[in-house]
Amino acid sequence: MKGEDTSMSATNLAVEQLQRVLLPRRGEPADVRSLYLLEAESNKERLEWEDRFSVSVPAGAEVSFQTYFNAFPASYWRRWSQLDSVVLKLKVSGEARVDLYRSKIDGARIGITGSVVKDDFIEFEVSLAPFEDGGWIWFDLTAETDATVEEAGWYAPHAPKAQIMPDGSEVGPFEARATVGIPTFNRPADAVAALEALASDPAVDAVIDTVIMPDQGNKHPADEPGYKAAVEHFGDRFFEFRQGNLGGSGGYSRIMFEALGGVDGKGEAGAAKSPYILYMDDDIAIEPDSVLRALQVARYAKSPILVGGQMLNLQERSHLHTMGEVVGGHDFMWTAAPHVHYDHDFSAHPLHDRGKFDDKPDAPNSRDLHRRIDVDFNGWWMCMIPRVVAEQIGQPLPLFIKWDDAEYGLRARKAGFPRATWPGIAIWHMAWSDKDDAIDWQAYFHLRNRLVVAAMYHQGSVDGIVRSMQKATFKHLLCLEYSTVAIQNEAMKDFLAGPDQLFSILDTSLPRIAAIRKTYPDAVVLPSATELPRATGAPGVPTKDIGGRLAPIKKAMWLAKGLKHSLSKEDASHHEVPQANFAPIEARWFSLSRVDGATVTTADGRGVVYRKRDRDKAKELGKEARALQKQVAERFDELSRAYRNAHPELVSREAWGKVFDEQ
Repeated sequence: MKGEDTSMSATNLAVEQLQRVLLPRRGEPADVRSLYLLEAESNKERLEWEDRFSVSVPAGAEVSFQTYFNAFPASYWRRWSQLDSVVLKLKVSGEARVDLYRSKIDGARIGITGSVVKDDFIEFEVSLAPFEDGGWIWFDLTAETDATVEEAGWYAPHAPKAQIMPDGSEVGPFEARATVGIPTFNRPADAVAALEALASDPAVDAVIDTVIMPDQGNKHPADEPGYKAAVEHFGDRFFEFRQGNLGGSGGYSRIMFEALGGVDGKGEAGAAKSPYILYMDDDIAIEPDSVLRALQVARYAKSPILVGGQMLNLQERSHLHTMGEVVGGHDFMWTAAPHVHYDHDFSAHPLHDRGKFDDKPDAPNSRDLHRRIDVDFNGWWMCMIPRVVAEQIGQPLPLFIKWDDAEYGLRARKAGFPRATWPGIAIWHMAWSDKDDAIDWQAYFHLRNRLVVAAMYHQGSVDGIVRSMQKATFKHLLCLEYSTVAIQNEAMKDFLAGPDQLFSILDTSLPRIAAIRKTYPDAVVLPSATELPRATGAPGVPTKDIGGRLAPIKKAMWLAKGLKHSLSKEDASHHEVPQANFAPIEARWFSLSRVDGATVTTADGRGVVYRKRDRDKAKELGKEARALQKQVAERFDELSRAYRNAHPELVSREAWGKVFDEQ
């Protein structure tokens, strides 16, 4: 503790709350509770709490708040905010010792200070200087008598100051007010639940100027129980806009369009002129305090910043699915940012888990969670966008789904606005591993929009992008995913057609792609493999991946056998009776390339598809893919100029206004 830049006081160092200390909802299982607090194993009694902001600690018990939602992500605040220090403030009834700690970039714990508190408020001010690259701040508490901790939170020692725009001008400081936008498509129950979550916390409700809900489906939230009460709660702050299915980009663009007051700025939904616009998906569960935290991050930032929420796994709620992402400079694919670990389980590996000295590099632990992760963009499952940014850089691109959030982040970067995906600001969302979006209808949008955005932002040779497409096509054909190749070919055709048709195909692409997929058996979902005759068997076909030194040699042999089989004429009898029934984890290229017919269970486990090898069809699709990939390579520079020139019109309020007028 010697030498740490700290101060302690029972006076008013705290000026504005940045982050409340939260308790779990009552009845949460142990793994979810680990996101909020860690009770010492030596405790003889459980901690108790009636609400989410005060906790009773029995005499002799210990509790640590070195947790995802309650530790303070100091390195992020040091990098992006105006603050030089942060204040922990709490009230203790009874007598307890409070100890403050910080971590280094590798998770090593450093003691800061501590004090015994009895029936009083106490404040600790902690310098943010040691957090250039990483680190959290947290507190532990030991109850000397039965004690209650209330009103605990992390505070700023001063009010927000003006922010610096990329051109050097000043804006703000801004009030803590936001317009919340939730686009919805045929998830009426989820949409109502999102409204109820926002209304459930008075502190969150108090900062919401307006709620905008574009309804793009034929199953309406308005027909759902609970909708009327939710809407009545928000009163004249709630606006619903029914429109055709324009995808996520159309929904989010409508939110921004209305929040800015439409084309002329005078629209009723934008009358509040909120300084911030908060995007939220409809199929999430939110920790409501995340709204307040995102607002404070945005208000205290040095420059107007796009603040993203991290994604927790809705089906394994103690798992942090992703911490942040970047776009690869070589192949222009989104990927985990450096030092990010997908699907981190806090119940098994809390923040204090540094692993063992002799752990292998890929051994699970929490060391890298103490690093500051820098990102290129924020996912729009939750993202707060300053009004001044939206006014300057424009609307989302008309991409329907996929890459609209990535493009907006890259656009913001180009304009000089920072982006951060912030720890402790989070929603729960279904994990990508539970979806087939790399091979189902979404594969069209993945590729088309990736190419569109690459044309606008990619620097250097297109070779890496083309090679990744060639590899993907080869793998899809080996895996008998003919529908995927077919719609990816459509994606390349639409990219090659140029930017002028992006608006005209905004609401027609999906029906067209769906019609194409219906002609391929690998896109037709059957309820169960039991609807087909029993599998005949596929002896000698590998189903398990292997590792070790000999893996490359063995896989080379598997590839040779797979190619030989793929070049032979298929046995049509296996199109009536499958040879195998593969689970998703078994449906790999080295398995599927060796059979003529097999079922594969969908990622969600709700059905199967029957993949049937067709040599001639594979040859035809592969030939078309190669020709289109060649065109992409040859015309990429030309198309880049066209897409970049068209960009201002594609993101203009005027262009989007015409689309919305037609709905």
